[in-house]
Formats: sequence, structure tokens, C-alpha cells
Amino acid sequence: MAEQNSGITYFVVGLGIGVAVGLLMAPRSGEETRQFLRTKADEGTDFLRAKADEGKEFVRRRSTELRDSASDLIDRSKEAIARQKEQLAMAVEAGKQAYRESVDDGSPVL
Repeated sequence: MAEQNSGITYFVVGLGIGVAVGLLMAPRSGEETRQFLRTKADEGTDFLRAKADEGKEFVRRRSTELRDSASDLIDRSKEAIARQKEQLAMAVEAGKQAYRESVDDGSPVL
């Protein structure tokens, strides 16, 4: 984590030095340079807003997909459980019927 923080620190320091050198060596007047920087900052802000909106949309869409998928999985699980209950009930009923038939016939019950 310390290496990551120092990398970020170096980036910010380098960015600051680059901006300072750029301002000192700028071929434009101060007002033009300020206007240029303001325009670029606005473009950056618009870009970040657009990316944030895309991110929100992705998260919304993905959460809807996951919710639908989970709902489908729950429904299929409920159906499988219902089928298993039905099969178990039929097996128990068949066992009872077989027992009744063997008792009625007088056959020995195993």
C-alpha cells in the first residue's frame, strides 16, 4: 500500500511540475491560457460526468440482471422441491399400498 501511495504522490508532483512548466512556457497570453485551462477543465468534468453516468447505468442494468437471475433460480428451486415432495409422497403411498396388499393376502411381511 505504501508503494501505491508513493506512486500517486509522484504522479501528483509530476503533474504539478508539468502544469507549472506549461504555464511558464505557454505561447499564449495569461487570459488565453486561463480560458484554455478553463475549457479543458470543463471538458474533463463533462467526461467524468459521462463516465459516472455510464457506470451508474451499468450497475443498474447489472443489478437488474442479477435480481432476475436470482429470481429465476429461486423459482426453479421451488419447482424442483415441489417435484421431489410429490415423488416422495407417491413413494410413501406406494409403500403403504404394497403393505396393505401384503397384509390382505396373508403374505408374510418382510
